[in-house]
Amino acid sequence: MAQQQQNTGTLFNALTAGSKIIGTIIADSDIRIDGLLEGEMQCSGKVVIGEKGRIKGNVVCQNAEILGNLEGKIEVRQTLALRATSDLRGEIKTTTLIVEPNAKFNGTCSMKADNKAEENVKK
Repeated sequence: MAQQQQNTGTLFNALTAGSKIIGTIIADSDIRIDGLLEGEMQCSGKVVIGEKGRIKGNVVCQNAEILGNLEGKIEVRQTLALRATSDLRGEIKTTTLIVEPNAKFNGTCSMKADNKAEENVKK
């Protein structure tokens, strides 16, 4: 897995095409998956699954953008974007869901209000 620096100066991790990890990934910064992950992922930042990327397992993250394949459960604290090339089979838990035309999703989805809205309701 490579750690790269974008033009913005922020660090992100990448699993490049042709690479495969079997196990658990824990990332404190953003991560892009263009290879194959069979296992679990926990990310404090944003997860991007590229068009050739594939995850078989469960993902927990802050934000996510899926262009490739995910088979499993995904829990996104803020925004999940399913792009036109995405294919998701499993369970979604998120606050905000964006689905582009032609995106494929087979499974269940539950949405909750964001934490700030929930705090305001309780007051």
